[in-house]
Amino acid sequence: MNTLIVAGGEINLAFLENYYLTKKPDIIIAVDKGLEALNKLNIIPNHIVGDLDSVNQSLIRSYKNNPKINIHQYQPEKDYTDTDIALKLAISLCSSHITIIGALGKRMDHALANIHILTLALDANIPCKLLDNNNRIYLINNSHTIEKSNTYGKYISLIPLTSSVEGLTLTGFKYPLNKYLLTIGNSLGISNEIIDNTATICLKKGILIVIESRD
Repeated sequence: MNTLIVAGGEINLAFLENYYLTKKPDIIIAVDKGLEALNKLNIIPNHIVGDLDSVNQSLIRSYKNNPKINIHQYQPEKDYTDTDIALKLAISLCSSHITIIGALGKRMDHALANIHILTLALDANIPCKLLDNNNRIYLINNSHTIEKSNTYGKYISLIPLTSSVEGLTLTGFKYPLNKYLLTIGNSLGISNEIIDNTATICLKKGILIVIESRD
């Protein structure tokens, strides 16, 4: 079951609509202001999550009359972000794959937090990515293969989420590595490129942030 979470960050409506039409997600979770983006495209979510303090209240009332929509409303003063709560909901629904659109934007604190909460899906062994026009972001903690024909953009950047990533080996890349110790604060992994049809990332210990990006 593929789940789409639409968060309240910056969203290109044409990009969101194209994703919806081509991927046809099974479950859609609207997170706070992400509901307004979905509404503009006439896409009805299955769940609405958040404190809903930044959403037009008349829009919320219109959805409350729909028995097919589950609204999970929280107080603004809470211990977790709305996107965190939405991701936990997606995991509880036994999603097989999760995509989050609207997780990036002007608020760098939220963007960084949204990268970090990907560990929730990683721990649950559910593939999960943040997606926008220019970036596909996900976490790995074991071997991972990337097909050049399926990359999101020209550049592949690898950034440690943990204090270090041990035994990092890269094959099929312009800049290969062999059993390298990549520590946090090291920019060595930025802007690599795939030169073979298939590239492989292997690591023995730690968690990597993988960012496939295009200008």
